[in-house]
Amino acid sequence: MNTNREYNNPLVEQRADPWVYKHSDGYYYYTASVPEYDRIEVRRAATLEGLREATPVVVWRKYESGPLSANIWAPEIHYIDGKWYIYFAAARTTETKEGLFDHRMFALENTSANPLEGEWVEKGQVRTAWESFALDATSFEHKGVQYYVWAQKDPGIDGNSNLYISAMENGWTLKGPQTMISTPEYPWEIIGFKVNEGAAVLKRNGRIFMSFSASATDHNYCMGLLTASEDSDLLDAASWTKHPEPVFKTSEENGQYGPGHNSFTVDENGEDVLIYHARSYKEITGDPLYDPNRHTRAQRLRWNGDGTPDFGVPVKDGGE
Repeated sequence: MNTNREYNNPLVEQRADPWVYKHSDGYYYYTASVPEYDRIEVRRAATLEGLREATPVVVWRKYESGPLSANIWAPEIHYIDGKWYIYFAAARTTETKEGLFDHRMFALENTSANPLEGEWVEKGQVRTAWESFALDATSFEHKGVQYYVWAQKDPGIDGNSNLYISAMENGWTLKGPQTMISTPEYPWEIIGFKVNEGAAVLKRNGRIFMSFSASATDHNYCMGLLTASEDSDLLDAASWTKHPEPVFKTSEENGQYGPGHNSFTVDENGEDVLIYHARSYKEITGDPLYDPNRHTRAQRLRWNGDGTPDFGVPVKDGGE
């Protein structure tokens, strides 16, 4: 099998903020934002390419009113301590206040072996230090500690969202200090909005790599990278170093615009794969958030000689 193969993109059309997790049962589990922002779907397949045709199962729908009634964004599915969790953001209204939505973060839990079956139980809001705009939670385990990483508006800091990390008491509860590890500061992070969001974690080569997305969700959307040593205190902001340039951005040449909100997985041979969304055109009518054509894409993630990830450029649609 050719381990350098590329994928026939788009992998899944009209699915933004894609999350792919390969479980110990050999299946790839997939969830993402749907254009209607009204439900959470999960699908699975034995191969990455199989996700394209896999039947989505609706595991949760928004409420008619209240804190879980609008803009259901960026679900992620995780397997923690023998149970499945979905983290997602929801709001009371689609309206904004001072440019910010009213999102909070929530958790669902499922004890079934197969998360397409069984019952998803609402575990409530994942509480942080503030009641403010919060979204894009992810989770990872390191040296016996489960960590939660998310984007949130600090009422005391100018801008839309920063990245925070905390240890977890259980699958839906944070404990101990909550540390800001990144704030929008470089020019490429503040186009349209001052945004750091959509974190995803990859542990390789003695380091913790955390990608994230920055700027407005049009063609300016791009990805940055934080790095920490695997032996460092991950709750200490000084442990994290931000790459001064974006690591993944629009490729006009390849017709890929606004790549971001990624996840990491491995292919059937265990090789690293980057999952992300992007559009195939630059000009958008109206608010980019309501343009449905951010498609899920996949491509090989390669590595530099110094052990850091080489994201390359978004590949053309169609694959090789």
